[in-house]
Amino acid sequence: MTATPSSSSESPTPNASLNATDLEPIIHGLRRKEGNWVTWGQSCQALQKAKMTAQEIFEATGFEPIQQNQLIVASQVFASMEAGGVSEATKAHYQIRGSDSLYEFRILSQENRAAAADFAFENGLDSEQVKDIVKALRDFYYSETPPPGFEKTMGDAAAYHYWRLARQQSDLQTRSKLIAQALRFATSDTARSKAEKLLIDFTVVSSKKAPRLPVFRLENEADSPVIVPVAGQMPIMTQDYNQVPGANPEEPFGMVKFSGTGAWVPVPGWQVILKAEDPIALLAKYSQLPNPPEGITNTEDILIVIDKAKRTWDEFSYFVVDAGGQLEISWFEEAPGTKLLGGVVLIMRPKKIFDRDYTHELWQLDE
Repeated sequence: MTATPSSSSESPTPNASLNATDLEPIIHGLRRKEGNWVTWGQSCQALQKAKMTAQEIFEATGFEPIQQNQLIVASQVFASMEAGGVSEATKAHYQIRGSDSLYEFRILSQENRAAAADFAFENGLDSEQVKDIVKALRDFYYSETPPPGFEKTMGDAAAYHYWRLARQQSDLQTRSKLIAQALRFATSDTARSKAEKLLIDFTVVSSKKAPRLPVFRLENEADSPVIVPVAGQMPIMTQDYNQVPGANPEEPFGMVKFSGTGAWVPVPGWQVILKAEDPIALLAKYSQLPNPPEGITNTEDILIVIDKAKRTWDEFSYFVVDAGGQLEISWFEEAPGTKLLGGVVLIMRPKKIFDRDYTHELWQLDE
């Protein structure tokens, strides 16, 4: 998405307290696409902070929800890129175009976003090329020490990515293209030398396959325990009894909320759950998983159980890590330098119910 910079409109800070009068010029500016895309992202965020839904913003401004999300996230990356000391040429470039590229940089740590933006601009990378290497850049910087022969620069990080891919490729034409990419980005002499050696060394190194995600589906009634609030031990005062909150399970996993900030969710007593030392549940969509198996609807609700005590890396597990202030589930072929926040125990899919009203008919009940 591109835009021409304009001084005719300035967006408020996203944290500003806005009333209906304040919102009108922001909506008007978005509708007329005043300013640049950074301004649009800040304006969309300001409207969200004012409790407008994505659909309401779309109806008022013409910016679709998916555009709003990209612009908001990209403008946040732009701000952290500025704070990180990006070059003036890079800053000027991304002020008028490239929000889709900056959106991909969201998974990088804030201290690496400026260097990544400079690297992408200097090498003329478009959003598809950025998307191809951004995860490799992040994983490269996870390690405290770079792989032998490579230095901790964005160029060597990209070169290492293509060097690894080339070693795993038996097709000579594809292998040559990957080697060329490694040579293009390599900034150190040692990294360039390692890439050049692949031109005469045709050994194919098999890549490790990511393990299968531990996905389970609820199948039986016994797999779905009922959550019941506990009033305490008898004798109990009537006043205390009346203050116990009711349990109103929410679909699709029967999650139970209370008046505070937390909630309970019923989880079957499977052995894999019992072995977890410090389990915690996350709600997500299937599309948010890494390497999701095929044949499953991306919008399906899932429940991810994490063992917070599992912080020792192994190549057969998925782990949660911090990615720019957000949790992310990743698989690491080698031990990462970043802190592991827990291991994935299982991923639960909701039970299939073909006819929910079927179980409510009295004549279906056993006598």
